[in-house]
Amino acid sequence: MEHRRLGHSGLRVPALSFGTATFGGGNDFFKAWGATDAGGASRLIDVCLDHGVSMFDSADGYSSGLAEEILGAAIKGKRNRLLISTKATFPTGDGPNDYGSSRQHLINAVDKALQRLGVEHIDLLQLHGQDYNTPVEETLSTLDQLVRLGKVRYIGCSNFSGWHLMKSLAVSDRHGWPRHVAHQAYYSLLNRDYEWELMPLGQDQGVGAVIWSPLGWGKLTGKIRRGQPAQPGTRAHDIAGTGPKFEEERLFRIVDAMDAVALETGKTIPQIALNWLLQRPTVASVIIGARDEAQLVQNIGAVGWKLTPEQVAALDAASDVPAAYPVWHQRGFPMLRERGEER
Repeated sequence: MEHRRLGHSGLRVPALSFGTATFGGGNDFFKAWGATDAGGASRLIDVCLDHGVSMFDSADGYSSGLAEEILGAAIKGKRNRLLISTKATFPTGDGPNDYGSSRQHLINAVDKALQRLGVEHIDLLQLHGQDYNTPVEETLSTLDQLVRLGKVRYIGCSNFSGWHLMKSLAVSDRHGWPRHVAHQAYYSLLNRDYEWELMPLGQDQGVGAVIWSPLGWGKLTGKIRRGQPAQPGTRAHDIAGTGPKFEEERLFRIVDAMDAVALETGKTIPQIALNWLLQRPTVASVIIGARDEAQLVQNIGAVGWKLTPEQVAALDAASDVPAAYPVWHQRGFPMLRERGEER
């Protein structure tokens, strides 16, 4: 397993991480992802560790904390072999302080996560979303406190806009507080919005991308094609109205391009989609999920080889969409782009 530095930090993380949203199945939404119990989770974690997938990502919002509990039970006796990343910010109850990035909520959320996980520290704590109601200074000073107490090692964010992430980094620099070294973001061949502003920000500021839903919310498995819609029992069917938006014809065009690459490489459609991401700038780790061992082993097969530049270019072309403003305008002046790179 390849390991990469997480942003400008000294922490090295595996190129593939394992996501635990499939653990528990605590409600209809998460049941569509999976409902792995502690026994099944322990087996999947053993398979991950055998293949070098040593970082496990969770959140207090996954099945109302059940995913963290199952992860905690499954890693007993294995803690020194792995990294734990988890997230907090989204609602965990009905109380007025049961959500957000306030000092009150974050301290409480971290203490509860440590208890559910059965560990003494979290390797990477990420803010699950932006909280417009809490001053950035309050949030970051609290994260600094949690780091100093040894409860958290590194901090990151998830689903942030570029301006909010840059504001947070500037405040950290001003006060000497820990910086976000990771941005857990949605990015896939099906939706490439991350490239427009968040990727160049990550390059400039040393923020590594930890990619969630790399198979486009279950659309890039190769199972959805022209005349072949999503089937019952899959996320793409059971919770079809959720997740990122996309044009159906564009999805088919991407799958056609991946089919051509699959014939050239002998790799599966998911492996090709994951390998494409692993070659993108700023990407430190791609989070894979699996309901069973066979699916997990197939996804792990995305590492150990590389698409050729020609294959990458073909996938880029098939998945390209017109950029939003001001990106399309900036592209008209290539001499002004940093290092002359495409955005």
